Amino acid sequence: MRTRTHILAATVILTAFTQLQAQTPNTLTLQEQAQGWHLLFDGKTAEGWHSTHGPAFPTAGWEIKDGLLSVTEHGGEEGGNAGDIISSRTYANFELSVDFRITPGANSGIKYFVDPAYNKTTGSPVGFEYQILDDALHPDAKKGRDGNRTVASLYDLIPAATSKPIHPIGQWNTARIVVHGIHGEHWLNGVKVVEYDRLTPKFKQLVADSKFHVYPGFGDASSGYLLLQDHGFPVSFRNIKIRELPPTTAH
Repeated sequence: MRTRTHILAATVILTAFTQLQAQTPNTLTLQEQAQGWHLLFDGKTAEGWHSTHGPAFPTAGWEIKDGLLSVTEHGGEEGGNAGDIISSRTYANFELSVDFRITPGANSGIKYFVDPAYNKTTGSPVGFEYQILDDALHPDAKKGRDGNRTVASLYDLIPAATSKPIHPIGQWNTARIVVHGIHGEHWLNGVKVVEYDRLTPKFKQLVADSKFHVYPGFGDASSGYLLLQDHGFPVSFRNIKIRELPPTTAH
């Protein structure tokens, strides 16, 4: 018969094991698995990702090493030659979590609702973007409108809260993107810094006032690819995980 002591001991062991898992990059805790989370990067391979230039993963400019998925190029503002990497499938309703670490002056981004058909040039495919930036050193922080190109912002559309908790350059930050129907949120290090509803007059005006006004129907799509951006600056990602949320009928 299991005694109370045995049960408490088992609970302690399970808790310790769960905490150990949480401290190991590119793994899921038992709780996360139960909640429906899935890894999009196993820390060892490029499975699930490929270049926007073709069906294979870039042979240069990106590196998988020591459990990190990193841009290694130093191409500067115009972007690197390796190009972005894009997910193998589309997502509609989801919660995405990504750890990112940048270098001084860096520019990058996590894109979602990406539709490669919008632009077929050599540039970065168009989509919603969780901005990754060195706000202090990169000039893009002062462009756009009201700071809507600073870190954690919905790029060129909605600025992140000025009270956002950003860790210093060279340290890890955690981006979280939540999409449920027309509702979207950006989180930074556990704090919600952007919130919006698509398909509303207010949001459509934001699009009309942005660089995306040249793309008919921008912001209307209910699903799209995920993308990690090569903007020509070294940046690293890890703990890329997602859980899909049930569809909503809200409009």
